[in-house]
Parts: sequence; structure tokens; C-alpha cells
Amino acid sequence: MGKKGTRVVSDSMGDIQVPQNALYGAQTQRALNNFKISNLTLPSAFIRSLAEIKKCAAHTNAQLGELNEDLARAIIDAADQVIAGKHVEQFAVDVFQTGSGTSSNMNINEVLAGICQSQHGLTVHPNDHVNMGQSSNDVIPTAIQLAAVTQLHTRLLPAFAQLSKTLDTKARESQDIIKTGRTHLMDAMPISLAQELLGWKAQVEAGTDQLLAYMPNLTALAQGGTAVGTGVNSHPQFAERFAQNMSAQMSGTLDITFSPSSNFFKSIGSQDLSVGLAGHLRVLATTLYKISTDLRWMNSGPLAGLGEIELQALQPGSSIMPGKVNPIIPEAVSMACAQVVGNDATISMAGMSGNFQLNTMLPVIAYNLLQSIDLLTNSAHELGTKCIANFTINHKNINATIERNPILATALAPKIGYEAAAKIAKIAYQTQQPILDVAIAETDLDAKELRRLLDPKHNI
Repeated sequence: MGKKGTRVVSDSMGDIQVPQNALYGAQTQRALNNFKISNLTLPSAFIRSLAEIKKCAAHTNAQLGELNEDLARAIIDAADQVIAGKHVEQFAVDVFQTGSGTSSNMNINEVLAGICQSQHGLTVHPNDHVNMGQSSNDVIPTAIQLAAVTQLHTRLLPAFAQLSKTLDTKARESQDIIKTGRTHLMDAMPISLAQELLGWKAQVEAGTDQLLAYMPNLTALAQGGTAVGTGVNSHPQFAERFAQNMSAQMSGTLDITFSPSSNFFKSIGSQDLSVGLAGHLRVLATTLYKISTDLRWMNSGPLAGLGEIELQALQPGSSIMPGKVNPIIPEAVSMACAQVVGNDATISMAGMSGNFQLNTMLPVIAYNLLQSIDLLTNSAHELGTKCIANFTINHKNINATIERNPILATALAPKIGYEAAAKIAKIAYQTQQPILDVAIAETDLDAKELRRLLDPKHNI
């Protein structure tokens, strides 16, 4: 009998006190006792993927005659409860744990066994039944890929598609707005605001297209390789049948066909797929950071900055300066993008820890990869709905700068030469005269021709 509020459970290492109401057992409790590093736990998407794997494994083992049908049904029912978001308090193991993720694998094994016992009155063993034909070494890599694919398809890609649509809509609304282009943050030849927005849209779509092209790599699963890639203790048909069943099981959420990895030693001994995926996520972060930075510059002012657009005012910007409003969403998104870049560095370093037949930084890869997907999803949504969809255009400021932009003299260079055009630009800048007036005074070109050449719309 345990202390008040606890019960005694046993494993291969002996007895241990576990909370009376805990569904988990000894190995989870040992992990809770041993790993007190961060108070960070693995994301709910990862826990759901673990439950999907256990559900699919029980079904597969029952099909292959390895697992009693009653036990399989009980495990499947328990897994469905976790997939539905129940029992979340039972999954509190720290991210920084054993590098294989064994603690998290045993956590889900023990919780499902506990549900089977408490709700069905069945004795289900965490290892012998729930973990049948599996190892932490193939379960955790499979869970990383399954969680990533699910989150990408159901959350990130739709969010970026909506951002692209928002940019396209705003571009169509802004196609007649001609503004000063900028290179090196200095005045350059004019562009339309629509061209600027469509440049962002092209970045967004290029990043997601590259991601879509990469994603099929994530559908080849490690499941079936078990401990070291040889498939020891699993049915010879387990890997193939598991992939088929997982494809069917996830069909309501994903239109994807999973397959066994072509080489389990690669899939268990390395995390190159996660490293590659993190790189694609870094590209998307770079895109959102660029858009956020441009929005901040375009919104800067309202008097001493560019003031080309005005972002929606969402909250006071200062605790001491009344009336100040800041570009809070682009700033928040920029920080999220910085975190994604940091996560990429962590995943890259973790990917180097493939020692012989196992990578030993799997939990931190899972955490950072799924956090990056989550941050990018939410950032794309916030940037689109709270910045791009509803910013207003400051026509007065845009027109004032374009009319006096000395760089328009670039259009004269083919007619009068680079040096003469540079002289006109310099005089216009120094005297703050309109570029047209200076060109009329400094050249023999017809005024009508000069107006045509120096018309901003003629130069985009």
C-alpha cells in the first residue's frame, strides 16, 4: 500500500509510489522523478500521433493474429479517447528526457493500459500488448513524421494559402497606386504597390510549393524497424500492414498514402528528414520576417517616417507617450520567426546525434519542429487578418515622394547618357525641385517627351 494519495506499482527496477488517480505506471513516474529540467512537455499534436500509432498497431496486430481481439478493441478505444483530447493531464513528461523518447512512449503505453483496466476491467500490459511489435526507436520517429504531416496539411498550408489570397486581394485593390521603390533603404525607381504585394505573395507561394514537394518524404515511416532497424519481435508483415492501416485510419484527416521506410536503419539512425523539414520552415520564417519588416517601414511615422500605409491600431504603444501606436503584429511575427530560426539550429544540431542505430535527441526535435509549425501557422494568420487585409493607404505621402523622386532621372539615361541624368538627379535632390522641372531646364528634350519619360507609370 502506498502513502496517502498514492499506490505502489512495480516494474523491472522494483516498487515506486504513483499518484492514486494516475492512469500511468512505474516508468512514467520514474521519468517524472528523473527529468526536472524545463517544465516543457511534448505538444498535444505529438501525443495524439502517439495515440494514433498505438491504435493502428493494435488493429494491425489483431489482424495478424498476434493480439487478442478484446484487448485490441480496448486499446483502440483508449487511444481514441486520447486522440479526442481526453486525459491530457496524464502526459507531463519533460521534453528533456531520454534521447530515444522511451519515457514518452512508455507514458502512452501505460496510460492506455490504465484506461483499459479502469474502464474495461481488462489486464493490458503496457509492453506486451500496447507496445506489441514496436520499440520507442521506431515509434518516436514515426510520431514525429505523422504529427508534422498532420499539422502541415491541416493547419500551416491552409494558413499560408489564406495569406496568399489576402495578398492577392489587397494587390488588386492597390494596382493603381504608384510609389517609390527602395533599394538599400534608399529611393529607387517607382513600382506599384500591387507589384510589391505580389512580390510577397510569390515568396509565400514559392516557400509552400517547396514544402509541398518535400512532404512526400515524410510519409515513409520507421514503424516496423523496432529496436535497431531489423524488425526484431515484430510480425514479418507488420510494417507493410501498419502503413496500409495508418493510411486508412488517417483518411478522414489526410489524403495521404503512408508506406514503410525503404531502409529502417536510415529512418531510425538519423533524423535527416526532420532537419530538411526544419530548413523549409526556416524559409517560410524568412518570408514572414521580410513581409513584417517591410510593413513596419511602410507604416513608420506617422510624421517622421515613410508613412505610406497605416496599420490598424490595436492597442496603445507606450506606457509613457500618450497617443503612440506601434506595429505590434509585425513585431510579434518577427519574434516568432526568430524563434523558428533558432528551432532550426536546435534541430540541425540534434540531427547530428545519430549515433550508430539511433538518434538520441528525438524529443527535442519533436518539440521544436512542431513549435515551428505552430508559430508559422499562427503568424501567417495574424499577419494576413490583422495587418494586410485592413491597412489603409496614405495617398498624400506616397504621391509627395514619387513626384520629387530624383531617381526618375534613370529613365532619361538612354536619351541623354548616365552622367547628364546623374547631374539632373543631383540638382533635383539639392534644390528639392520636381525632377521634371530640372529636366526641362537642363536638356533640349521636348517637354511632352520628358513628361512621358518621367511619368512614374511609364517606368513600372
